[in-house]
Amino acid sequence: MSRFLKSLSRTLRQPFNNLYARRRLKEYHSKPRSLEEVVDWAMNFGGGGYMTVRTLQIPAEITQLAKAVQAIKPKIIVEIGTARGGTLLIWSYLASRRVITCDLNDMSLQRPLFSQFPQPGSNCQVTLLSGNSHEASFKARLARELNGEKADFMFIDGDHTESGVEADYNDYKEFVRPGGLIAFHDIVEKQPFTTNQVYPFWQRVKVGADVQEFVADPNQCGFGIGLLRVPEA
Repeated sequence: MSRFLKSLSRTLRQPFNNLYARRRLKEYHSKPRSLEEVVDWAMNFGGGGYMTVRTLQIPAEITQLAKAVQAIKPKIIVEIGTARGGTLLIWSYLASRRVITCDLNDMSLQRPLFSQFPQPGSNCQVTLLSGNSHEASFKARLARELNGEKADFMFIDGDHTESGVEADYNDYKEFVRPGGLIAFHDIVEKQPFTTNQVYPFWQRVKVGADVQEFVADPNQCGFGIGLLRVPEA
């Protein structure tokens, strides 16, 4: 019953939350932003209910990743795990042509807001895909969206089980161009949830690869970002 009431409350408050989110987005777009400002907005955009925008990241870690992605001047970015759209706000700032973001949950309510994330004057278009990334039909949908093009950067932040993150990597790495980047979230060993199992996968995949690690504190619980450069053909 509590879940039903929570859902009902969100639905009833949706028009007010949508209005607030629109006002925040207008403020965000009111002037040009630096990358550091965009990260701050991703952390503190706020909102309520379905229209809440935020990213569960350590600022220093996501900023370092964003700078590494910015350095390759990405045209196309693919994200697996949209969640509250905080990192999508960052990728929409960095990509010059397109961001495709994927999530297990339906995002039809968030779509009108999230699709307007790119800065005024940007040619970047945002596409939201809902579905299970482990299903062949979903991979086929992403392939159709890319239409033979390759992403410059992919952020894998969906299923955090060891088998789940490995499956996402193996299934979707072909969509990233040679020399492109693939990043993984929650790579540190100590995690707050037993289902966060990216660490053992990262320890295996980074062997012999061109990688960087963005970890604010070696002793921290949770977080940490691993970045892998796809070998040149």
